[in-house]
Amino acid sequence: MPTVKIGPYTLPNSLVVAPMAGVTDRPFRQLCRRMGAGLAVSEMVIADSSLWHTRKSRLRLDHTGEPEPRSVQIAGGDADMLANAARMNAEHGAQIIDINMGCPAKKVCNKASGSALMKDEALVKDILHAVVRAVNVPVTLKMRTGWDRDNRNAVTIARMAEEAGIQALAVHGRTRADAYKGEAEYDTIAAVKSAVGIPVFANGDITSPGKARDVLRYTGADGLLIGRGAQGRPWIFREVLEFLETGRPATPPPLDEVESILLEHLEQLHLFYGDPMGVRIARKHVGWYLQSHDAGKQFRKRFNTLECATAQSDSIQQYFAALRNGEVFAA
Repeated sequence: MPTVKIGPYTLPNSLVVAPMAGVTDRPFRQLCRRMGAGLAVSEMVIADSSLWHTRKSRLRLDHTGEPEPRSVQIAGGDADMLANAARMNAEHGAQIIDINMGCPAKKVCNKASGSALMKDEALVKDILHAVVRAVNVPVTLKMRTGWDRDNRNAVTIARMAEEAGIQALAVHGRTRADAYKGEAEYDTIAAVKSAVGIPVFANGDITSPGKARDVLRYTGADGLLIGRGAQGRPWIFREVLEFLETGRPATPPPLDEVESILLEHLEQLHLFYGDPMGVRIARKHVGWYLQSHDAGKQFRKRFNTLECATAQSDSIQQYFAALRNGEVFAA
């Protein structure tokens, strides 16, 4: 597995936790790093600092205890506002600033940010230069292949980014119009890699060690961003590393370890968010962890009615005890 350097930081490996709103909070980032990820990028922080007083923004800006380097993603559609957001995040401890030009969500794109920016190359250029000038830390860019399949301009923007001083690129193999539908395409990522000299990370549909190997080979990318493939499977990073290093499929984690990881994750969510927010957020993570076990979703339906942290943890322990005794069967 090659190592990648972003500015002064040499990553321990080139597997990165992709930023995902509502998912890559501090507990999840720290867990994925322990499970082998070389870097974990925060949920996107809105560029308008006047909104940072909200509880959601304060939590997204919390990087207490995270291993270096700490990467923070910012989102917005105004060059000066993004530059200010980058500056303020760097002052709050961000060691890498990542610009979001990849999110396809309507509530983001309708405000001319996220992947909507790829429609306006002049604005993209202004943003890239403004953010790079604003901070003394490395700036990276996450984007899609283009606005739609008739307008794939990732190569143009990649060259623009390199010229502006961007230190690394991540390219999701879908257009904005694709959202998350269909299969990711990797030809555009390979073209981006051929067009620039800075590190390029491939993203999209990387859900297994074998797929990780194939995407690296096909695109020539320097590393990978793994997003949805890590939901409920934070150990995917160590599985990919083991497969790339040895060529042998990794052994899936035993049931006891899955239980231990899940209980630890729940505890950290409860501590980080408190009640009742931690309980609500834990529900979606439990759903992801148990996809391959609770095929009928009967346990998850019951779990989602629980209203306190202790009840959630107790129910998980009871579920795994029943699973080991053959009372609940894996799908």
